[in-house]
Amino acid sequence: MSDQKKTSVLQGFKAFLMRGNVVDLAVAVVIGAAFTNIVNAVVKGVINPLVGAFGTQNLDSYSSCLKGPCEGTGDAATGVRILWGSVLGSTLQFVITAGVVYFLMVLPMAKYLARVEARRKAKEGAHEVIEITELEVLKEIRDTLVAQRGSAQGGSAPGGPGLGGSGQSGWGDGAR
Repeated sequence: MSDQKKTSVLQGFKAFLMRGNVVDLAVAVVIGAAFTNIVNAVVKGVINPLVGAFGTQNLDSYSSCLKGPCEGTGDAATGVRILWGSVLGSTLQFVITAGVVYFLMVLPMAKYLARVEARRKAKEGAHEVIEITELEVLKEIRDTLVAQRGSAQGGSAPGGPGLGGSGQSGWGDGAR
């Protein structure tokens, strides 16, 4: 029984891994990790020099002293510092990442899906029009046949042999 349970657990795990969502998520994580390097390079190579035009290029060096004499850096620092420069740098990285993802991935995909949906709806609409037209034609044929049958029973049939007043339906009765 334990072999059967192991097999079903392994089959369940395999089914979980093969689901589309898990694979898509794994691809997204890998692409996101690679994309992070690009964003970091943009921040260090473009944003930090722009900020450096007004102060220092290293955003991490921006801080405010909250208590005591704030002297030194790293482990030798004294006092209580608020490192708002690193928060600003991280915020800029997030905004750049979100903007690039939205404008280069989300927005084009949304436009593409909207076009596909519009094509599908247009195709369905054309298909419905054709079906309605065919239905109308079939109704007209039925009405014409009923009218011919009615006139054939009341007098001479304008439709010729097989549709007239001989009692035949005209639908291939055979040898009558």
